[in-house]
Amino acid sequence: MMSSGAMAQEETAPTAPAPASVPAEENILHLDLSTGGRVTIQLYPDMAPNHVERIKTLTRQGFYDGIIFHRVIEGFMAQTGDPTGTGTGGSELPDLTAEFHAFPHLRGVVSMARAEGENSANSQFFIVFYPRFALDKKYTVFGRVTGGMQYVDKINRGEPPANPSRILQASIAADGKAPPAAGAFSPIPEKEISVDDLNAPIEP
Repeated sequence: MMSSGAMAQEETAPTAPAPASVPAEENILHLDLSTGGRVTIQLYPDMAPNHVERIKTLTRQGFYDGIIFHRVIEGFMAQTGDPTGTGTGGSELPDLTAEFHAFPHLRGVVSMARAEGENSANSQFFIVFYPRFALDKKYTVFGRVTGGMQYVDKINRGEPPANPSRILQASIAADGKAPPAAGAFSPIPEKEISVDDLNAPIEP
């Protein structure tokens, strides 16, 4: 039988506070695109915790702001996340270990791009236009578009596109960033036409 002193000690022992629940907005990514609006992406930390953390870290650093979609294939996907715009660049952070799982590459899925090595994902990712199940368990899915897919569909095609679409601003919903004001990001000005250009012979 327990003594009353022991019971009193047990009752007054401090208990660890219950872990605070993460707000839903902490795992929602917004991409404000030059194609005309905001894309909302539900992140999946339960399936790819390290990849989600990487995307959130780079987003909060402003890494994705202004970056182009450098590889956009009709009927397949739109790829971005390379600050050089060439498809060969990444962040200064180390590459990630793959977190492959069974979630399929459906329309609107957001998955991490990588080089040949499975553990070479860094900052680049792609958004799927149409299902591509051949990619399952070979690339790490970390989210899916839940709103604004029409702006993804408008991304200019090409490898690279002649006039690439870009991410004007990336943000985490919990941070409450408003979309950029209209006209805040002006398009790249076209080359000024000179008299010599006007007098140049027309090529067939």
